[in-house]
Amino acid sequence: MRATATAHPNIAVIKYWGKRDLPLNLPAVPSLSVTLDRFTSVTTVTWGIDGPVDHIEMNGGPASAKEAAKLSAFLDRLDPRRPRARVVTSNNFPTAAGLASSASGFAALALAANAASGAGLSASALSVLARQGSGSATRSLWGGWVEWAVGEAADGSDSHGIPVAPADHWDLRVVVAIVGAGPKDTGSTEGMIRTQRTSPLYPGFVQSAAEDLAAAREALLRRDLATLGERMEHSTLKMVGTMTSARPPIRYWRPASMAAMDAVLALRAQGVGAWATSDAGPNVKVLCAAADAERVAEALRAVVTEVVVLGVGGDPTVELG
Repeated sequence: MRATATAHPNIAVIKYWGKRDLPLNLPAVPSLSVTLDRFTSVTTVTWGIDGPVDHIEMNGGPASAKEAAKLSAFLDRLDPRRPRARVVTSNNFPTAAGLASSASGFAALALAANAASGAGLSASALSVLARQGSGSATRSLWGGWVEWAVGEAADGSDSHGIPVAPADHWDLRVVVAIVGAGPKDTGSTEGMIRTQRTSPLYPGFVQSAAEDLAAAREALLRRDLATLGERMEHSTLKMVGTMTSARPPIRYWRPASMAAMDAVLALRAQGVGAWATSDAGPNVKVLCAAADAERVAEALRAVVTEVVVLGVGGDPTVELG
């Protein structure tokens, strides 16, 4: 059986940074994200091929041994006694550059493998499975706005995505300033572990996360952009503070990242409702009303070479055959 899934990345509004259980990819904090449109991961899984090993292609070529092993191990979690499989996956946006390519990639892989194998997992169970490939993937099983619960179960079964509002809840834009499209020097997992172990600021980030999430969720549901944006920026800056106070420090931002953040501050001083966030990478994402998106994009084009305007993305799709 063969199936193809298309999933979108998501950007955390209230940040996920740190793990309470590394093997299960369980988060140390709850988070809230917005799914992005236009950016996609498309993955085709053929369940049952000849040969002793899986055949895995990524972005037009053979996967590295490390990546192939990771994807094969992921499929083993779905079915430890499975046949060999063929996986062909690609992104239409930069990979491993802080734009959540692993989130959409593992969400698409979970969906395609589930359909191709006939496993019939529920959305929540698929979210748990996707989480074990990439933490943020647990939120890309849905469009719109999604919360990721920390959970309490030792096996991680209650730590999965929870839809909060659909894609058409609010006509907002995420304007992305692409500062760097190449792979980052420090991977997300490595950065999280180092931060948790060495940053004196990390406990404060964890202790304040639930309050940030509750306030952001409420602002989202009542469409209060100023409050949502302020909480998003605050969560981002707290996360960045833990990174830069780690030993040795983790610095994802580049000079152009700071210039983009400054451009957003200048826009707000001019009365434009725009708020910035970033993740484990140099790229800056700006949340704003649809009517302000072009003005925000124009301001960002003055400091970076590439700007992309995205809307709120919908649910992933799956096709058989």
